[in-house]
Amino acid sequence: MKTKNYKTLYSKNDLEILKIAEDSLNPKIDRINEIIEYCNEAGIKKIGIANCTTFNKEAEYLETILATEGFTVDKVHCKLGRVPFNDLVEGYKGLSCNPAGQADYLAEKNTQLNIMMGLCLGHDMIFNAKSKAPVTPLIVKDRKLKHHTLEVLKPEQKN
Repeated sequence: MKTKNYKTLYSKNDLEILKIAEDSLNPKIDRINEIIEYCNEAGIKKIGIANCTTFNKEAEYLETILATEGFTVDKVHCKLGRVPFNDLVEGYKGLSCNPAGQADYLAEKNTQLNIMMGLCLGHDMIFNAKSKAPVTPLIVKDRKLKHHTLEVLKPEQKN
């Protein structure tokens, strides 16, 4: 059996991301500070935050933390444009979330890294696919477990 050369799967940019992530790795700091360290190591100055409206308060606080660390931050919530759901998919009511619009907004702002906070399943996929900048998740929405998805994977937990 021939051994696959996995390096061919990675672009030069991908390899740089891997290197910077490894260089900024610090198991003694939390995820937010890990993102800050990564951005400092990578020379990133403009950070985008794409959040669900459920996390507006947390996104504002994250924006304050990042701005205090010297970053320019552009934040956009999922109801950008107040798009009627029926305008996108016939037969649905209410306002649609707009993950493609969030990605487009942050691309217009020329963000260098986007942080995703609590976008719904599917919406996160669209945002990731449409984002021009690399995306890192900070919060994964899990309504039942109050955003603590890891709990269901612990053997002692009963569903």
